[in-house]
Amino acid sequence: MQINLAGKTALVTGGNVGIGAGIAKAFAGCGAQVTITYYSHEIEANDTLNALRGLGCQAAMLHLDATDSDQVARVVSQAAGHMNGKIDILVNNAGHLVKRVSTDCMSDEHWHRVIDVNLSSAFYCTRETLKYMPDGGRIVNMSSLAARNGGGDGTVPYAASKAGVIGLTRALAKELAPRKITVNALAPGFIAETPFHETFTGIENYAGIISGIPLGEAGRPADVAGAVLYFASDLGKWVTGQVAEINGGAWFV
Repeated sequence: MQINLAGKTALVTGGNVGIGAGIAKAFAGCGAQVTITYYSHEIEANDTLNALRGLGCQAAMLHLDATDSDQVARVVSQAAGHMNGKIDILVNNAGHLVKRVSTDCMSDEHWHRVIDVNLSSAFYCTRETLKYMPDGGRIVNMSSLAARNGGGDGTVPYAASKAGVIGLTRALAKELAPRKITVNALAPGFIAETPFHETFTGIENYAGIISGIPLGEAGRPADVAGAVLYFASDLGKWVTGQVAEINGGAWFV
């Protein structure tokens, strides 16, 4: 079945690189109008914007610090303005590990920064987007395998924040059900071709990680995008409050 999102509008936070860019391109390929936000990697953001437009998408790009609630309010309003005043689909993809820090050496500032960039950002963006989202809209939140298995060394606030995203997803799914807005989450495992793993895992460690994945290969942004398309389309209209475990068999529920 060909997924058709013609006439739909989508906002993808952190849509400039890696998984976010893969999701934005998948939406564009299915006919949606897309706005992406970026915080850093501006050159890559422009490349992604050009790729979206090359797919025939009426696309826009906006700078956003998703941890700043006032800025989120302004940028989401601008995004809606680019998309005929409505946002049918929201993907809360903005997030970051920031850096690896052991708990006994962790500052309050680091803890709150990681919680804010992964969890508070999803709350802020959802709260503002709901002002422009019609009934029957779709929200997809980005969690992580770290929420399930605790993550690696020095990632306590990251794992905690991504677990919080799952709780946020399920609470919103109940709250928004009367409006027929579905809310689901993704928990990707090792996804190659992303700045995240290039920075925090190191390409030299990829082979060892892949050896522990039952399917024997790394995931790609397109693998995550496929699950998003399911949740965002009519295929997933009766699915809400769920978490897609995208990890090649590295972890089972």
